[in-house]
Amino acid sequence: MDKISSLTGMLDLISSKSDLNEYSNRIIATEDNLKDIFRNFSYSEIRTPALENSNLFKRSVGDTSDIVNKELYTFTDKNDKSISLRPEGTASVIRSIIEKKLDSETHKLWYLGPMWRYERPQKGRFRQFNQAGIEILGFKEGPPEFELISLICEINRKLCIDNPIIKINHLGDAETKKKFCDELVNFLTPIKSELGNKDLLRLETNPLRILDSKNAKTQEALAKAPSIKDFLPKNSIELLSKIKQTFSTECEIVIDYGLVRGLDYYTGFVFEAVSSELGAQDSYLGGGRYDNLSKQLGGKELPAIGMAVGIERLSLITDPKINNNVLISFIIVSSNFDPKAYKIAHNIRSINDCVDIDIQLSDASLKSKLRRANKDNASYAIIVGDDELESDSVIFKPLNEKDSEQVRISISELESYIKNL
Repeated sequence: MDKISSLTGMLDLISSKSDLNEYSNRIIATEDNLKDIFRNFSYSEIRTPALENSNLFKRSVGDTSDIVNKELYTFTDKNDKSISLRPEGTASVIRSIIEKKLDSETHKLWYLGPMWRYERPQKGRFRQFNQAGIEILGFKEGPPEFELISLICEINRKLCIDNPIIKINHLGDAETKKKFCDELVNFLTPIKSELGNKDLLRLETNPLRILDSKNAKTQEALAKAPSIKDFLPKNSIELLSKIKQTFSTECEIVIDYGLVRGLDYYTGFVFEAVSSELGAQDSYLGGGRYDNLSKQLGGKELPAIGMAVGIERLSLITDPKINNNVLISFIIVSSNFDPKAYKIAHNIRSINDCVDIDIQLSDASLKSKLRRANKDNASYAIIVGDDELESDSVIFKPLNEKDSEQVRISISELESYIKNL
C-alpha cells in the first residue's frame, strides 16, 4: 500500500530531547520565549478559529491583495458557504471582539497559532506557518507605538538576535494617503512602460503597494518619485523622530519613508524588523496601525495597532532559551508490574518545577534504558527494582559526573535531594 505524505509546504514538528539545535526544538523554544515576553508585558491571550467566513479576509485584507487573489485557501462547505483558512490573525481578532460586543473597551492581546497561504515554499516560508501576534485595541496613536517598539526590542534582546534593524514609517490619515497616491499615479503614469506587470495592476488598484515592489526597474523609477514625507503632518514626522531617539540605544532604528505594509487595512504608523541573516526576504516581524478596521467589519470605531511575528523565520536567526530543567530518567526494572514505582515518580514530580521526570515505559534491559537516558541528555537516573520496592528506596545514579557513583537512598532522602536540585 502506498504511503501517504504530508502536503507541500506543510511540515511536521516533533520535539527531541537529544538534539537541542534540532529545527523543531528551535521552533518550540522560540514560541515559549515569545509567550514569556507577552505575559511579562501583561497581555492576555486570545484564540480564534482556523476557519473563517471568506468575506472576513476579502473585506479586511483587501480584494486586490495577493493574499486574497492568489494565496487564500478557500473551500465551499456542505451548506455552500465559502470558508477560508486564516492567512493572518488580525482580522479574526477584530471579528471576535465585535461579535462578543467588546469593541467599546480597551484590550492588550496576544495570539499564537498556525496560518495558511498558498505560495511557493522557501526558506522560512511555508504554506502552513506559525505566527504570533500582538493587538492593542482602543488606544489612540502615541503610547501604543512606544509600547510595541519596546516589545520588539525585548524580543531582539531575549532571543539574542544579532544586529537587528527596525524600520518605521507613517502613512498619515486617509486624506494624506489619497493626496500622496494621486501624486504617485501622476508621476508613474507617463513611465508605465518601465513598470513590471504586477506593478501596472497595482497602479490601477492600490498605488501605495507599488512602493513595496521587488521589481528592479520599478524601484529604479521610484527613486525619483514623490515621498510620502512631503505629505505628512508635522505630528506624524515628530512621532517617528521621538521613537527613533527613544530606542536608538536599544536597536538600530531607521525611518524609511518608502516602507508600506502588504495588507490594505494599515493606516498611520507602520514598521518592520529585518535581519541580514535572512537573505533577500529579510523581515521577521511587522505591523502597524489599523484604526478603521473595526468599522470596516461592522463594529464601532476602535483605534488599534498590532504586529505579527513569523515563528519559522524568527527561529532561523535566534538563540532561544531552551528549557534547561534538570532531566531525570526514571527506570523501573522490577520483574513484576508494581504501581508503587509509578507512585514514587508521581510524588517527586510535584516537589520541584525545575525537574522533569521521564518514566521509561519499555520493557527493555537496564543497560538499554541507561543508554536511552544518556541519549536523551538526562542528568540523573533513578532506578527502581524489586529490592528497592521492598525497602522503600531507589538507586540514584548521576549520568554526567564521571567521578560520582550510584547510591541507594531512601524515598525521603530522594525527595529532599529532588527539592534542592
